[in-house]
Amino acid sequence: MERASAPGRLDRIYQAIVNEEDARVCTDISEQACHYVPRNFFLIAISHTLSNLGDHLANPKTVLAWLFGFVGAPASLVGLLVPIRESGSMVPQLFIAGFVRRLSRRKFVWVAGSFLQALAVLGIGLAAALLTGATAGWLILSLLVVFSLSRGLSSVASKDVLGKTIPKTRRGRVAGLGATISGVTAVLLGIYLGAIHEEPSSPLPYVMMLLGAALLWLSAGLTYANVREFPGETEGGGNAFWEALRRLDLLRTDRNFRRFVITRALLLCSALSAPFYVILAQQQHGTDLQTLGAFVLAYGLASSLSAALWGAMADVSSRRVLLRAATMAALLGVAVFAVATFDNPLRHSGWTYAAAFFLLSVAHSGVRLGRKTYIIDMAGGNRRTDYVAVSNTVIGIILLLTGSIAALATVVTPAGIILILSLCGLIGVATGATLPEVE
Repeated sequence: MERASAPGRLDRIYQAIVNEEDARVCTDISEQACHYVPRNFFLIAISHTLSNLGDHLANPKTVLAWLFGFVGAPASLVGLLVPIRESGSMVPQLFIAGFVRRLSRRKFVWVAGSFLQALAVLGIGLAAALLTGATAGWLILSLLVVFSLSRGLSSVASKDVLGKTIPKTRRGRVAGLGATISGVTAVLLGIYLGAIHEEPSSPLPYVMMLLGAALLWLSAGLTYANVREFPGETEGGGNAFWEALRRLDLLRTDRNFRRFVITRALLLCSALSAPFYVILAQQQHGTDLQTLGAFVLAYGLASSLSAALWGAMADVSSRRVLLRAATMAALLGVAVFAVATFDNPLRHSGWTYAAAFFLLSVAHSGVRLGRKTYIIDMAGGNRRTDYVAVSNTVIGIILLLTGSIAALATVVTPAGIILILSLCGLIGVATGATLPEVE
């Protein structure tokens, strides 16, 4: 049997990370794949780190929302950033998962998705450099559609490749290592930007950030292409969207599941309101890089710290995590509305909104972790698969419809939109309070 020729040093580092005497104990993967676990572990971890760093440099909630303000795109378009980003990533997973699983090797789907993300972000940078106003805004949104669809490709392939190449007891550490490194790097980037006090006279700094993000996704794809993936099963290639439609009756027959989906839809407010925090900061403090750095720093810190905050609590009660995090996000929005509307010392500081954005990001992390854990614990076996498929389909459709929120920006201030979303969140908390405990 062919064996890997991985350096002894690589094996020792891998063994230190997994913290076991036998670093090649394999479960749920082939004997061939087992020989390449250390190599694949680091290649996948590096790829995820690079793509996560790209996410920080081209984040729709922070950098792209800030860029919209700089190029003078209409405020009504800002509300489309998160719905396009989230639903665009979800749609391919519903429609093409079956096609991807008919491929015996799937890593190149991830690579193709990563390269397409690089091209889309590069296009966004060029749009910001060459265009202004509504033209720039619409072109950036169009490229964000391409970016999100490409991200969906990578997401579908990632789960399958990880399952074929990394043992069951190591998979969490691959994602955790990438998230930790990229989170720390994002914090350092935020500190660097925070030290720059002047307001840029051209879009060059933002274009350079997006160019850096494109290079990161390109590097991630090249790294992932070196993962050693052996041919696997090509069964089970159904279309998740049509399967989900066939099971929509669950919304009528399963009362608890119906309440969960309604609650999840109402709690989208924690994600949808994020870009409006950025717009508020720009309105009160201008478009200087220091304030953008504060937002990047806030998001990086939240990404690094929030999992530790909510993880242990979710093992006790994912329902309580969901409700506490959602309450935190909703009440924060009400407080931010008050700060932005009434004259007070906090109103005119960009750092006020960055601090609020940090708390919102922590709360949103809790909402995501709580609802993911809740739906997993809510049912087992095939029912769990049905719940996830139906829930994702409904939420994907709702996200596509939430573009109507953007229209509010023509008649309502950003603070007013935050208040409206926060009130929806409070209704979601009330609905979620009727859910049963599942742990």
